[in-house]
Amino acid sequence: MTELLVTPKSISHIETLIEKGADAFVIGEQKFGLRLAGEFNRDQLVEAVQLIHDHGKKAYVAVNGIFHNYHLRALEDYIAFLHEVRVDRIIFGDPAVVMYVKQQEDPIPLNWDAETLVTNYFQSNYWGEKGAERAVLARELNLDEILNIKEHANVEIEVQVHGMTCMFQSKRMLLGNYYTFQDRQMKIQRHNDDKDLLLYDEERDNLYPVYEDYNGTHIMSPNDICLIEELDPLLEAGIDAIKIDGLLHTEEYINVCTEQYREAIDLFNEDPEAYEDEKFMLADSIEEIQPDHRPFDEGFLFKQTVY
Repeated sequence: MTELLVTPKSISHIETLIEKGADAFVIGEQKFGLRLAGEFNRDQLVEAVQLIHDHGKKAYVAVNGIFHNYHLRALEDYIAFLHEVRVDRIIFGDPAVVMYVKQQEDPIPLNWDAETLVTNYFQSNYWGEKGAERAVLARELNLDEILNIKEHANVEIEVQVHGMTCMFQSKRMLLGNYYTFQDRQMKIQRHNDDKDLLLYDEERDNLYPVYEDYNGTHIMSPNDICLIEELDPLLEAGIDAIKIDGLLHTEEYINVCTEQYREAIDLFNEDPEAYEDEKFMLADSIEEIQPDHRPFDEGFLFKQTVY
């Protein structure tokens, strides 16, 4: 059964998403995890994990940051904390996480998520031998590549099917440095909906969301992936998890997406022909609340990646 993985923004939001049909949740704090939809400190994480487990769902904590030597002591302590809480999976990109997890008495299973690096099944199987039970595929892969990896992988495979993707990250605070250089005082806030910062590409007429947090500067894609009408080959192939990334979207938006993708998965499992007949209507509710400046696309599902 394919897992529906979502990114909640708060504890109360988790409760709503459980009602909407989510199977698993990505939570954490930006000090350790990259581009999280919501911030969960340690107390909130404990509460969130308890809530998720009480409903028979799974809690995955993102520890996929880019770590330097000065991070390691805090990282080791955080890994020990996650084992006390007994989260279901730890999402990682840095081998340091693997080393600290292996030191634990009962190591928590790992999901390997190294963004654009997860591009073939040899990589996936290599990290499987190191303790990973899942590979989160790069968002730049086309359908044939995804299916080929799934066919040859010895680990679970996760694919993002909805939401924006990261096009650029720098550890530098580029926006803050820019405004400081101009002698302007402007605080860059990630969660201030009234001050969304967008980079405008006049040639392509695209708007790229950009924000800063603990991990530096992030520039996001101008479009949102939406594969709700293209799930059949992924579900037929037995892709283990499909993810809705709600970064920079509202709780309402994530709720609607979760509800519609839940219906899509259930329709396909009950009767693939029913999904085929109704899949084009499933996107309607999402389109109604889709921001005007963010059109849908199919990512790289049907085209060759150009790096």
